[in-house]
Amino acid sequence: MNSVEPCVQHICPTLGAAACSQAPSEELAQSVESTDSLSFASHTLKSTPLAAGGILLAACGGGGSSGSGSGTGSGTASTDAEAARFLCQAGFSASAESIADVKTSGFADWLDSQLALPVQPLSRYQWMVSNGYAVEANRTSFSGADNAIWLKLMSSPDQVRQRMTLALSEIFVVSMQGLPIEWRGLCIAHYADLLEKNAFSTYRQLLQEVTLSVGMGSYLNMLGNRKEDTSTGRVPDENYAREVMQLFSIGLVQLGSDGTPRLSNGQTIDSYSAQDISQLARVFTGWERDRVDATDFAHVSRPMKHNATNFQSGDKSVLGTAIPGSLSGPQALSIALDTLANHSNTGPFIGRQLIQRFTMSHPSPAYLGRVAAVFNNNGHGVRGDLKGTLRAVLLDPEARAKPSGNASGRLREPLHRFIQWGRSFGITSTTGRWPIGDTTDPATRLGQSPWRSPSVFNFFRPGYVPPGKELAANQITAPEFQLLNESTVAGYLNFLQSVIGNGIASGDVTANYAHELSLALDPPKLLAHLNLRLAADAIHPTTLSELSAAVATISASTATGQLNRVKAAILLVMAAPDYLVQK
Repeated sequence: MNSVEPCVQHICPTLGAAACSQAPSEELAQSVESTDSLSFASHTLKSTPLAAGGILLAACGGGGSSGSGSGTGSGTASTDAEAARFLCQAGFSASAESIADVKTSGFADWLDSQLALPVQPLSRYQWMVSNGYAVEANRTSFSGADNAIWLKLMSSPDQVRQRMTLALSEIFVVSMQGLPIEWRGLCIAHYADLLEKNAFSTYRQLLQEVTLSVGMGSYLNMLGNRKEDTSTGRVPDENYAREVMQLFSIGLVQLGSDGTPRLSNGQTIDSYSAQDISQLARVFTGWERDRVDATDFAHVSRPMKHNATNFQSGDKSVLGTAIPGSLSGPQALSIALDTLANHSNTGPFIGRQLIQRFTMSHPSPAYLGRVAAVFNNNGHGVRGDLKGTLRAVLLDPEARAKPSGNASGRLREPLHRFIQWGRSFGITSTTGRWPIGDTTDPATRLGQSPWRSPSVFNFFRPGYVPPGKELAANQITAPEFQLLNESTVAGYLNFLQSVIGNGIASGDVTANYAHELSLALDPPKLLAHLNLRLAADAIHPTTLSELSAAVATISASTATGQLNRVKAAILLVMAAPDYLVQK
């Protein structure tokens, strides 16, 4: 047996001997192509590491009920499954009420009502201050930051804004892994608030606030960046100048309007040069904290201020745009950011990543081209309208059509699966502190935790292609697979079993399974309910029948037995390949 064998032994007792009686297959092909084993572990844990894209191909090509998408790109959901699929793309979960709302109002009107919701009044930063985390003992810790972040992700009513905020946090990365600044917990909480506030503003406004935030300034070294000193050989720091182009705006290579790389003699063309980095670094000088003294924790919530003494003088040129030396630092910054926001690459570069975070990992050039066109002009002459761009992502005919082919869909991020569990089953925190904590550990938790990316390059690269088999052969991008290995597969299932069964932090954070308990005596009905709510009816009927049979082996003669049935059913659904791939 391989290294994940203990996880199989750990989970199977929940299902009873009958569910564990068939040994899991040793081969990937068997584990993703055969559905005759009642042990869900044979589909998941033995797929090393759900390996090389095999499970994505199996899940996307293996069918599921016909209700998951109309195939017409129409503006209404004719089935509960179509509504649930849309809700789980736009937000994190689908309730019976929201499914009914989407069916009544249509995709566009429901989405517009969500986009019109104001930012919730209580920010993460304010929550930390009001709950006693802004104290001297926390000056150099992240104490309270995870709590504030989970509070919003799990319970804020504006699901679409929260989904967009999380998506932006994986593009404009500032991470707790590498934020060496005083009042760092408050700083990361404010940065998350900044992304939330600007989630539906314009790209240019978002870029401005990100650039001048203390969080980004500290993370990528623009904070305290000073002009050159010829006597010591010091030159302006180039870190933010490089990453703002590579990761936050235009990318590495020149793109067509549909995101297709431009070629010269068969080779891609660089979108910027070393000279552009050097010149932009000179623009990004002179910025420092706006604070009274070292005890002024509130400075992390204010934009950096400019100190002209440390600004690099002289003419500058960035991406062919002249920035005269007569301009002040803030004026030079404004022209530089305008240049990035107006670059022809920016629409397809940002649009592709938003598509990947919401609907599919490998969008067609036509889909991306339509989204980029809305980014370039929302129909009212506004460029970079993030609200309009997200609307285009979610309502595009390809997003709403019935999924087909190996490039359809996306592997659900571990974070998205966990948040969906929490929201689907109404988790609450008894203390109001949401002590979920850091979920980074791949062996015992999710292998991913919000605002804890290992680097500025996020948890996975947008252009990542899993090695081996059809995905690699066809160069199909599947970014989330970069998180996948034996440890994260086993860790996810062990963690999920624990939180479904026992809650978190000694029961402080718990779920409500009241409705599911009302279905516990009827396993097929229970599994059908979970298939709709969690997977938008994507789990193949044969697989669903076998999962129902496994759940039925658990005695329901007592209240405890009925609860065990519910918990096992949820775990089985959330381990199924057809669930793991969101189509």
